[in-house]
Amino acid sequence: MTNTFKTALMGATILGSFAVAGSAMAAAHGVSACLITKTDTNPFFVKMREGAEAKAAELGITLNSYAGKIDGDNETQVAAIETCIANGAKGILLTASDTSGIVPSVRQARDAGILVIALDTPLSPLEAADMTFATDNFLAGELIGKWAAAKLGDAAADAKIGMLDLAISQPTVGVLRDQGFLQGFGIELGDPNMWGDEEDPRIVGNDVTAGNEEGGRTAMENLLAQDPMINVVYTINEPAAAGAYEALKSIGRENDVLIVSVDGGCPGVQNVADGVIGATSQQYPLLMASKGIEAIAAFAADGTKPAATDGKNFFDTGVALVTDQPADGVESISVAEGMDLCWG
Repeated sequence: MTNTFKTALMGATILGSFAVAGSAMAAAHGVSACLITKTDTNPFFVKMREGAEAKAAELGITLNSYAGKIDGDNETQVAAIETCIANGAKGILLTASDTSGIVPSVRQARDAGILVIALDTPLSPLEAADMTFATDNFLAGELIGKWAAAKLGDAAADAKIGMLDLAISQPTVGVLRDQGFLQGFGIELGDPNMWGDEEDPRIVGNDVTAGNEEGGRTAMENLLAQDPMINVVYTINEPAAAGAYEALKSIGRENDVLIVSVDGGCPGVQNVADGVIGATSQQYPLLMASKGIEAIAAFAADGTKPAATDGKNFFDTGVALVTDQPADGVESISVAEGMDLCWG
């Protein structure tokens, strides 16, 4: 287990200390909370919902769950927040599809006395939410960038990189992972608050995937049309990585392209074991959601709001690089360890 993840777990324990006080109040019932995710089909958000439901049941909180129809569906998320306000929810856990477009609705919820916690995806601006519980997404990208550069060695100087991002709206989570990867790989960033403005000739191009397998395949095909000799592929998440692999396999290049990703879900870790993905940065969505429910319980009890991890402006729920091909100077855990931890 990485020192980074151990540190995050220590922080989670600290947060739990005030949640204990809140649990007694929550157990008396009458407290309701909302979970609003980008979709209800992505396994990452399914696991997040499981974590929230289990902790809500434990603490006696009534949980209502909502999701966008697709990743990027801001309108449905806005309607969900309006419903939560109308129903008198005490707290909202939100993974925003449009990190700036959702802010006016978040402001309305907070003005109504509702605690709003961003899960996984920081809002823009970050302080629009009361707190963010998330992976350090920049670090997650940086780890896979460092690993890819280390695996290539001297050949990294002549790499041809395809960047498979999330959406053209550039939500914060996608920007952070993209920019972290590039910095880890040793590429000079342009504006770190956006992707696609870098001038390094090793970058063949960026395309968007909507975070799903079909989008990953199409985006990979588009980039291969620009340069069929791409040999490094960054992907926003593991479904997109699986799609990219299928596109490469269709032209017989599945074994000579290095694919890296972020999520660390059980299917994604299995894809690392199977050689589809070289390395992935593992997140812990169940922990994000369960700690979010604990924070709502504490807020309902006495108005206590969650605090950020020391030295950061959000609550860090941890990240670990998963690979069976460790690289010098890049801390990682094995696939076996990743399977034990996947999305816990």
